[in-house]
Order: sequence, then structure tokens, then C-alpha cells
Amino acid sequence: MDKLQVKNISKSFANHKALDAISLNIPENSVFGLLGPNGAGKTTLIRIINLITIPDGGEVLLNGKPLKEPDVLRIGYLPEERGLYKKMKVGEQALYLSRLKGLSKSDALKRLKYWFEKFEIESWWEKKVEDLSKGMQQKVQFIVTVIHQPELLIFDEPFSGFDPINVNIIKDEILNLRKNGATIVFSTHNMASVEELCDNIALINNGKAILAGEISEIKERFKTNTYSVTYRGGTSVVLPQNSFEIINEKFADNNTVTAEVKILNGSTSNSLLKELIEQTEVLAFNEILPSVNQIFLQAVSGQKG
Repeated sequence: MDKLQVKNISKSFANHKALDAISLNIPENSVFGLLGPNGAGKTTLIRIINLITIPDGGEVLLNGKPLKEPDVLRIGYLPEERGLYKKMKVGEQALYLSRLKGLSKSDALKRLKYWFEKFEIESWWEKKVEDLSKGMQQKVQFIVTVIHQPELLIFDEPFSGFDPINVNIIKDEILNLRKNGATIVFSTHNMASVEELCDNIALINNGKAILAGEISEIKERFKTNTYSVTYRGGTSVVLPQNSFEIINEKFADNNTVTAEVKILNGSTSNSLLKELIEQTEVLAFNEILPSVNQIFLQAVSGQKG
């Protein structure tokens, strides 16, 4: 079942068409990566989903029903441009923002205590926001985004400002939120995080969704029939040139060779393996699938997709 459906959403600003009849289906209880180059329309779409911006056409459905103002309390949104009040104390502000999400004071304090202890930031409660580093402020904003336990979470560049240790902490929390039933949409330029976290992705370019689906299925579509082979011996293998192309070879000190081999003209991985076994001892044999970053660059450049 789809948690969120974007149907033919269009939005223009003056003479610029930010979104051009874009449609997306975001499965329930998934981590969905919203990708695209700068200016592609991602933030405009996110703002429409949060009812901050009104589209020129199309509709957004939450749980199969048109999104309405009361639904905003079922969404948690962490914008790329952070919005904490610099002069307020951290605890005072966290409590205030939690109350805006519909929590009672007692519930808000109970949940904030849980999160502040979990992130080991209890000592920040009486500090002013302006006294915190960007990463520290980011932790506070993350907490107030998830505090009301929304069923849909939207993170725009959630890892910005974090060191590698805190990036991993936030990644773990995102996976925990999904485990507990949330659907998560996040927009990022960190393709390694997309590989690690996402079940599905959509790639937006020039206001259109040019690629969407499960990561595993998209990788299958973009694969080049290339294999990584490691075998024993200090010399190259000889393969039929009309069937195979050796793209790259690396000779190691331990008397092994690792090569990338592209299969041509309808040949198969079995026939490649047969050729290799007849000449050498095969130590490893794996298909090379493209990374999300490679797919991103290829699709945006128009080479495929």
C-alpha cells in the first residue's frame, strides 16, 4: 500500500516551471530517497506535501485520501534551512515546538527527556541555541521533528552539519523510526546514505520524475553485463574477443589478478566462467552493479533513463 501519492503536481514561479505534472508513489513503511540536482524541484515538492506551497495543478493523497490541513500534524518535516530561535534556551524551545505539534506539556516533557537522554544532551537544556554548534542544533531540530511520532517523516538533507559519528547515529534513528511504522522521505546529495538506507528512490530533474522505483530494480535496469573476476596467476587470461572485453586488470603481489570483464554479443556469465575455469583457478566471480551515484549521473546527463 502507498502511504503517499503525488498525482500530476505542477507548480510555476513567474516564467519558471518548478514541477511539471510530476507523479510519485511512496510505499508505506519504507525509506524513500528523493534525489535530483540543485534546482530540480525537490524542495518545491516537499513544501507542497507539507501544505506550505499550493500547487497549480494535481493533488497529494495521504493514505489514499486528499491531503488536508489537519494532516500536517501527522507529518514531521526537517527542512534544509533550519529554523531554531537563536536566543531561546534549548529546552524552552524544544518544549514550545513540541506543544505546537499537539502534545500536552507533560507528554512533551516526558518524550523530550527520553530523546535528550538518548542523544546524551541533557546538559544542553538551559543553554541558548546560539551557543550550540551547527551539529548540536541539528540534533535538537531532529528531536522536535520526530517528537510527536508522525506517521510520515520528511527530511531535507538530514546529515548536513554532522560529523561521521553523528551521521551514523541519525541513520540508526531513521531505521528505528521505520521499524516502528513510520514512512520516511529524505532528500540528500549523500549517495552512500541512499545506498545504505533507501528501499525506493525517485530522481527528479527539470521538474520531472525521470526515474523511480525500487533500488534493486533500477540497478538491474542500468547494469552493463560486467563482472569482476579474481583468479590465480601472474598473467592475463585469453578470452574470445567477440564474446568478452577485458576492461581493466590489476595484478596483486600475492600472485592473483582481478579483472573487469564485459560480456558481449549475447554471451553469458556461465560461458565466461567456463572460459576462466579452463585456464586458471577462479577465486571470486561477481556481477558489477552500478552505484546510485553512477545511475544519478547517467540519468541526469541523459545517457539513459
